[in-house]
Amino acid sequence: MEKQKTVSKDVTYSGVGLHTGNNVSITLKPAPANSGIVFTRTDITGRPRVKADISNVLSTVRGTTVGIDEKSSVHTVEHLLAALFVFGIDNVEIEIDSNEPPVCDGSAKYFVEIVKKAGITELAEEKKYLNISRPVVYQNGDILLTARPSNKFKISCSLIYNHPILKNQYLELDITPEIFEKEISAARTYCFDYEIEALKQKGLAKGGNLDNAIVIGEKKIHTTLRYKDEFVRHKMLDLIGDLSLLGSFTNIEIAAVKCGHRNNIAFAKQIASECSAPALQPGEKSWHLPEGRMIDINEIKATIPHRYPFLFIDKVVIVEELKRAVGIKNLSSGEPFFQGHFPEKPIMPGVLIVESLAQSACVLFLSKPELKSKKLAYFMSINNVKFRKPVAPGDVLYLDIKVIRAKQTTGIVKGCAYVEGKIVTEAEFTFILVDKPEEK
Repeated sequence: MEKQKTVSKDVTYSGVGLHTGNNVSITLKPAPANSGIVFTRTDITGRPRVKADISNVLSTVRGTTVGIDEKSSVHTVEHLLAALFVFGIDNVEIEIDSNEPPVCDGSAKYFVEIVKKAGITELAEEKKYLNISRPVVYQNGDILLTARPSNKFKISCSLIYNHPILKNQYLELDITPEIFEKEISAARTYCFDYEIEALKQKGLAKGGNLDNAIVIGEKKIHTTLRYKDEFVRHKMLDLIGDLSLLGSFTNIEIAAVKCGHRNNIAFAKQIASECSAPALQPGEKSWHLPEGRMIDINEIKATIPHRYPFLFIDKVVIVEELKRAVGIKNLSSGEPFFQGHFPEKPIMPGVLIVESLAQSACVLFLSKPELKSKKLAYFMSINNVKFRKPVAPGDVLYLDIKVIRAKQTTGIVKGCAYVEGKIVTEAEFTFILVDKPEEK
């Protein structure tokens, strides 16, 4: 198995932020295994730390912003993250003294240079890979992104515009450090000239100029291109940076049509939800998120009475009516319970993992229309509870519910919660269905 990596030494780079226009310095620092990529805001009292993780994305307006809250956020992180990801850096502390990395020349070229200058050190621990074992399809109108298992990391990208100058572009590349550096890293960000005033009014592009962005007019491009298809190459760069928020993955083929930050992040979240599959269960040849009827958050709210901040499931897959379901919970660092349990090392309280299992079971019981409007599920006892591993911000919690025994209004279910293929909690519940009280 491949080992985790970090940078070998501190290295600093300074410049201005593309959207904020702030002067900023970043310093890459070596970090221990399993710490991830973390931004440390040195300009804020308390030096808040923000992990580069899909659960911490706050905004996708003209770039990707991560943070615990707006005050501690870091804007436009995708170019730096793309360079770190392609060179296999799993763990690094990025000290930053403003709210946006330097724009450099609008590409990732200089970030590649500072990563190579810092050097790469292999750590003792093995890499943790996202398990992408089957195709994932994301579609939003005419925007389409797909991921499927492959024998190498490969991206094909289509750019489609109805514009007199900017024509449709297509590019397909295997993604290796060498190809990324030569074919993608130097591709710069771009905008249309008619967008500039609107961006300024929104407080964006304050640091943008013809030295760090390509400006496209109706009749000409106001910048000399580095590649004839530089625009689609930059879309690839952004896509790699956004997908890097999933953590380490390899051997995956991505196809993207009309991609952009908002849909890239939605696609990444769908991959995290569908493909971080739990591990084998006794007697099963392989564990994967089973097919079934997907219940989204709106239907969940229509089925059970729980609401924020005491609703702990985002989706439920009904595998077999009244017999099996799998709940899904994407845990962000903004969950209220992480603020006090525990501030220095946040973990999800075990009792709330049990509650998440129970809520998934409630949706399973009440998912049939004739029960949803008439019944409530109450738990009479909880038995054989075991807590095996902690659950932390950024984890995807899978809540596998199976009915052991059921009568007309009572029964027993077994619930097992998994993270990254490993069981974290298990419990058995005795339940009873009761009539909903009549509304007055």
